[in-house]
Amino acid sequence: MSDERYVALVDVAAEWENETTAEIALLRSSPRGAFYGDLPAGEYKVALAREGYGSKIVRLSLGDGPPYQFRLLSNRLVGYMWPKWAQAGDRAEYRVHAVEQYQLTLWRYGLKKEYVRMIAWMDEHGPEANRQVLPDGDFTGTGLRWNSDGFPAAPVIEAPERGGLYYLRAKGESGETFTFPWVVAPRTPQAKIAVLASTNTWNAYNNYGGRSNYINPEGLPATPVVNARQELERYQRPRPFGTWDHQDDEFLPLSFDRPEINNHMFDDPEVTDPVQGRVQCGQTPGEWRLYGWLEREGLAYDLWAEAQLHDGTLPLDAYKVVILAVHPEYWTREMYLRMKAWVFERGGRLMYLGGNGLNCEVLFGADGAMRCLSRLKSLHGELGGVSDDGAVTYESRMHRTLESEANLLGVVCTETGIMTSAPYRVVDASHWIFEGTGLRNGDLFGEQTLHERVPGGASGHETDKRSASSPADTVLLAKGTNPDDGGAEIAMHQPGRGGAVFSVGSITWCSALFTDSAVSRITRNVIDRFLS
Repeated sequence: MSDERYVALVDVAAEWENETTAEIALLRSSPRGAFYGDLPAGEYKVALAREGYGSKIVRLSLGDGPPYQFRLLSNRLVGYMWPKWAQAGDRAEYRVHAVEQYQLTLWRYGLKKEYVRMIAWMDEHGPEANRQVLPDGDFTGTGLRWNSDGFPAAPVIEAPERGGLYYLRAKGESGETFTFPWVVAPRTPQAKIAVLASTNTWNAYNNYGGRSNYINPEGLPATPVVNARQELERYQRPRPFGTWDHQDDEFLPLSFDRPEINNHMFDDPEVTDPVQGRVQCGQTPGEWRLYGWLEREGLAYDLWAEAQLHDGTLPLDAYKVVILAVHPEYWTREMYLRMKAWVFERGGRLMYLGGNGLNCEVLFGADGAMRCLSRLKSLHGELGGVSDDGAVTYESRMHRTLESEANLLGVVCTETGIMTSAPYRVVDASHWIFEGTGLRNGDLFGEQTLHERVPGGASGHETDKRSASSPADTVLLAKGTNPDDGGAEIAMHQPGRGGAVFSVGSITWCSALFTDSAVSRITRNVIDRFLS
């Protein structure tokens, strides 16, 4: 017996009705979430209830075999769009779990949070009629499929004509709120700049249901968690990310059909406020700072989801510049090869304004679920490793399955500098990216950011550097002053045919756009040159 986090639920009342004999047995779950009782094999109707959680009825066959995994959903307000990305004019459904009537509004998050419209107040007359039900067992790979149990028609809205990052804001009559993102791309390109939202990374970090690429990636434990630090492999192995010693086929799929708690916006912030939350700094709230800055600068852009690059919906050749932001860690092979061909063969200009990007290959299944190819034996799991025979040293997980991302980006994440932040130091002040900054060789810039998880500078959190796989013409323009020579490297290479790649190699760069004039001017200089 567990909740949506796969934490054991104690003292759940269960009424077991034998559907053949009509006999009733009453049991309560133990601290481990187990039911102990002497019940004959057969067909049962089980009613489950616990204060603070939604009651539900389950029919099952009791007999030999593994234990049945019951799941109950807590009363916390939560929701998500399905699908989580759309093009203008598409219809998508909102999937919200609430135990009270709630108001749902639509907002666009750019330089300002723009109120778009009231969607409705939701109430279906019956008691807690907006309550959703958790599927039993491990639903992290198959999805929740909310709105399918007792909802004759899924509630849908139409994607606005104006693209960008949208948020739906659910607010219950008690005042509880939950916000969830919706990436809206244009029906046809409207700008010369395309920005790619890191929707794969959002999913890889999403542990709703008890699994992510970082928690139980190979499957849920046999019994629900009582104490994470005492039981989970992530914390019990002698080194970080010990679970990444598993074979690739042991990393189970992760469905996008789940709420993303990590993308909820705390305290109704403005784009110039600090980015609150541990994971939020590297996900949608962090990326929003780039979108708002682009609008402050008067730079038109189209926002796309990574899945739209993967399936070819995103027309790369319609754009002069593509921007990757903050932490685009998980890419499919199709995404990588499409982007590389666009840059190297068709003159595309790529701006990589993030850190530890394109580090791990993922696969999309026929049902859209994502599987990470994360097996890599190294200190931190993702920052280098060796082949099974010890003959090859890999720079990343992408290097193991395809090639090092430094071949495209010019830089790749390394262990040094991880979880530190610091300013950059200018290496080549004569380069045009520094025009108008007043900076000279040796000067520092990027000293303040909005990044609260790892504060300290625009070179930080996770940092990328040039490597043996970087193109030969990759030039170093600035380097972070992080400890142990771990600073992110600002680098550029131009593979010919008009193509170019500019990389900052830092997760915290975008959070410095509003706080540091040099970071802002450098970014603007590159965009202006790439558009010309």
